[in-house]
Amino acid sequence: MMETILQPWPWYVAGPLIGLTVPILLLIGNKAFGISSSLRHMCAACLPAGIPFFKYEWKKEVWNLFFVAGIILGGFVGAYWLANPDPVVIHPKLAEELATYGITDYSSMIPQQLFTLENILTLKGFLMMVVGGFIVGFGTRYAGGCTSGHSIMGLSTLQWPSLVATCCFMAGGFIMANLILPFILKL
Repeated sequence: MMETILQPWPWYVAGPLIGLTVPILLLIGNKAFGISSSLRHMCAACLPAGIPFFKYEWKKEVWNLFFVAGIILGGFVGAYWLANPDPVVIHPKLAEELATYGITDYSSMIPQQLFTLENILTLKGFLMMVVGGFIVGFGTRYAGGCTSGHSIMGLSTLQWPSLVATCCFMAGGFIMANLILPFILKL
């Protein structure tokens, strides 16, 4: 049993499990799946500064905060107690391309050549972490939700704006991965 849990699960198992979250949430309490709204709920709970955007009944959405806490707890359990001690296996062509950017250490889930304190304090690190984080946050707010909210929940409920947002997410991801990220990694 533990051997099954410790191995990566194939897409045809993990995908449907994630997809089943939507009907379960809808059937249990008519709740919408999404993660980015939880930041708004936390701000509404912790910063009652009279900002109109945060003036709503956030306590009705407290379940979402427990859901996010469960994601964080699950990530911690997965990283520290269920982690596979073997190096991350990637395709040889990808390893060859990443080596041209100086990324060769696959001993953990994140490349050590990119995510060290020294590297974050460089132009490359600033662009990837601070500017990238701002763009993701701004885009999430501008699109009215994140990829999980639009691509999982919105598409399953046949919402036109979610289809447009998902197409934009995919196009943006393609442009970032193939055009912008290689430029940043060469800095």
